[in-house]
Amino acid sequence: MKGREILLGHINGREAAALMVDGRLDDLLVDADAPRPGTIYRAVTDRPVKGQGGIFLKTPDGSAYLRGVKGIGAGEVLQVQVTGYAEPGKAIPVSHKLLFKSRYAIITPEAPGLNLSRSIRDDDIRDALLALAHDRMEGSDMGLILRSAAADAAADEVLDDITAMRQLAEQVTADNGTAPDILTEGDGPHVLAWRDWVEPAQVVTTSGCFEAQSVLDAIDAVRTGAIPLDGGATMYVEATRALIAVDVNTGADGSFAAGLRANLACARALPSALRVLGLGGQITIDLAPMPKKERATFETALRAALRRDDIDTVMAGWTPLGHFELQRKRARPALAEVVK
Repeated sequence: MKGREILLGHINGREAAALMVDGRLDDLLVDADAPRPGTIYRAVTDRPVKGQGGIFLKTPDGSAYLRGVKGIGAGEVLQVQVTGYAEPGKAIPVSHKLLFKSRYAIITPEAPGLNLSRSIRDDDIRDALLALAHDRMEGSDMGLILRSAAADAAADEVLDDITAMRQLAEQVTADNGTAPDILTEGDGPHVLAWRDWVEPAQVVTTSGCFEAQSVLDAIDAVRTGAIPLDGGATMYVEATRALIAVDVNTGADGSFAAGLRANLACARALPSALRVLGLGGQITIDLAPMPKKERATFETALRAALRRDDIDTVMAGWTPLGHFELQRKRARPALAEVVK
C-alpha cells in the first residue's frame, strides 16, 4: 500500500504503535517494563562515583545514575528525568536538565528564551508563532521551543499545547517533597506516535489492525536480522554483548559498482532498521567492498539519513580494517526484549 499509515494497537498485551510507509515497517514503538524515557523523578542522592563526575540516585524504580555533576553530596533531593533505557543490570540513565515535550511545544525550565525550530524558515510563520509564544509564556522565566510541526498547526492547537506543557512544568518544578517519588510518567507508544510522527498519515486504531495490515509479519521478518535492500542486496543486523554488528552483502550483483550501491542502500535503510529493532550503543558496519574514494559518498548518504532520524547518533568514523563505526543513544527498548 502506498502512503503513510500509523497503526495503534497492542502486541502481547503491550501498548504499541507502528509506522508503515509504502507498505514497509519504518518505525515501531513498543512499551517496556523499564521506566519510560521522559519520566521525572524526585530522587535522593546516594553515593558519588569518584573520578567520573557522576552520582547514583535513589528512585522509586531503583538506582539511577546522573553524569556530569559536581559538589552534590549524599542525601540531597534532586529532580531528574529518564533519558533512555539502561543496559541489563545497570542503573537508569537520568539528566538534571528537564524537558517537557509535546507535539508542538517543548518547555525548558533551565534554559529561558523563546525559540523556533530551525526548519521553520518562512518569516511570516515565524513571526506568527513567536506572537503565540509571547502570549502564552508571558510572566514565566522558563524557556520555550516551538517544534517544526507547529508551522502547519492551527493557532488554537499550538496555544493549547504551550499552555498544557507550561502548567505541567510549573506543577513539577514547584514540588518540594523529600522522599523518592515519580512526579510525571514518560509518554507511552500511542502518545509518542502522536507527538513525533507528525507528517500526514492515515491513523488506524481498529482492533486487530496489526494483523490486518501485516505489521506482525513485518516484525517477524525484521527480527531475523536480515534486512532486504534496494537492488537485491541484504543488510544483516546482529546484537552482540559488546556491540551491534552490521554486515552488508551485495547478493547476486557482481558488477564493479555493486559494493557502492549496496552500501548506499545500507545508509538509507540503517536508521529505520535500528529504530524498529530498538538497538543502540556501539555499532560497527562491515561494508561491501568499494573504492576508498567512495567513502565520502557513503558518509554523505548516511549523514543525510541520520538527519531525518530523531535518535542521537554520532558518526565515529572509519577503523583501520575499513569498518565504519557509530555511537547511538539507547532510546528504545530492544525489540527482542519486549516482543518474544
